[in-house]
Amino acid sequence: MTDIKELLLSKIRDVEDYPEPGVMFKDITPLLADPAAFTALTDAFAEIAERTGATKIVGLEARGFILGAPVAIRAGLGFIPVRKAGKLPGATLSQAYDLEYGSAEIEVHAEDLSAQDRILIVDDVLATGGTAEASIQLIHRAGAEVAGAAVLMELGFLAGRPRLEAALNGAPLEALLTV
Repeated sequence: MTDIKELLLSKIRDVEDYPEPGVMFKDITPLLADPAAFTALTDAFAEIAERTGATKIVGLEARGFILGAPVAIRAGLGFIPVRKAGKLPGATLSQAYDLEYGSAEIEVHAEDLSAQDRILIVDDVLATGGTAEASIQLIHRAGAEVAGAAVLMELGFLAGRPRLEAALNGAPLEALLTV
């Protein structure tokens, strides 16, 4: 696992003062552009999906789509997008949640999930855990079970892990990197 961590870290670019002064943005686009790194990441997430017994992958908008869709293909599972409110056609379930300054809302097509599903949530970053926590609530409301959550990077200094672990209620939370 050390080799994959080194590979992934070597392909993540730090961008100072983005999107605002004082923020060090972790840019994953170089990782996505590198076939070996992107394949290693996809394989690692697919292994987590297998280990957790997931039947479907949920990807959180927007980078969770980029990471989660190839994982679903590699693992032979379905992919379900969790989108910002108003982006999905037809009947949806929605979940509001609080942000540092204000609130947001996410949605899912409930008919894409069933009581037989075990869902692995995939995203790029675990920060405060608000979006992932809201997605867990959505998955439960749709009648499915959460098998776990997998992220490329955990921003440990933002302390999202305790919040998300409480919402996961014993299901695993796996971060490939902690920064």
